[in-house]
Amino acid sequence: MFNKNTMATFFILIIPIVIIVIGVDLINIRLLNRLAIILCINMILVLGLQSFMGNSGILSFAHIGFMGVGAYTSALLAMPLRMKSMALPDLYLMLKTIEISPYLAIFIGGLVAALLAATISYPLMRLSDAAAVITSFALLVVLHTVMVHWSAVTNGPRTLFGIKAITDIYLAGGVAIVMLFLTLLYKESRYGLLLRAVRDDQVAASAIGANLSKLRWIGFIISAFMAGIAGGIWAHFITSFSPNAFYLKETFVILGMLVIGGTTTVTGAVIGTIAVSVVFDGLRAIENMINMAQMFPKPIVGMTEVVLAIAMIATLILRPGGITGSLEVGCWPSIKKRLYHR
Repeated sequence: MFNKNTMATFFILIIPIVIIVIGVDLINIRLLNRLAIILCINMILVLGLQSFMGNSGILSFAHIGFMGVGAYTSALLAMPLRMKSMALPDLYLMLKTIEISPYLAIFIGGLVAALLAATISYPLMRLSDAAAVITSFALLVVLHTVMVHWSAVTNGPRTLFGIKAITDIYLAGGVAIVMLFLTLLYKESRYGLLLRAVRDDQVAASAIGANLSKLRWIGFIISAFMAGIAGGIWAHFITSFSPNAFYLKETFVILGMLVIGGTTTVTGAVIGTIAVSVVFDGLRAIENMINMAQMFPKPIVGMTEVVLAIAMIATLILRPGGITGSLEVGCWPSIKKRLYHR
């Protein structure tokens, strides 16, 4: 059950999401609409990563791989039959005849990602520290390799096209709010509390009966489900993509959002996503303007990624807990004073 601090955190954090959704819809500028949708999708991804990484203390590189699983699953299930025969001529006969609602396909994509995570990850949850990080990176490589070479289902390294475009700002923002609620619910649940106990003191947590592998496994499944949902929403927004969309560059950006915002709090996931998205898109626009103006003999490439990397390093050195530290916004002293001591 939510206590009043958690309820305050939820209602405060949905304010910027609602403002973004309604504001973008009222302004009705196509570029802003696109950027806002991507921001909401990234927020779902970062919330999913925080569900596991923030509560377990284990870095997971495989998160973007499960986004790819959800994207391809949703695309295959909802793609029109005529487009499916054109885009995937070698697709298995059973899948060639399936066409369901994109909204149902997005949900199923999340379930498939969760099921895959449940199937392959349990033995890996016994690992900690460097071994766990290396293993999660290896899992990302495996997922990416399968997507690149399973041509009958993914069209291999080539672009998969013909996907229905159903994602709008209200779908992306609405799902982001739902995932925010689920992330806070999981954090305050018995499993979330025990997982953080294992993170803080494994020996003491084991002494009170906490099953380390099971707790991490459940957190990993929840994280993969949210990544799969984000992948489905993204697929039905972008409508064409290749396996390269789910690899190292995207992993780096999502990790940067969580690290800069604060890994241990849901507030950090939301604030980090918004802050990094605004700065990232602004730097990208500046980079494009500089290149178009031909201010230098050669085009500038990668300025946004370099700045994000420097921001991550500075955050880890100067403020290891991220922008928000270790407290949710509902627990900030100034907020509590205003809410509860009027």
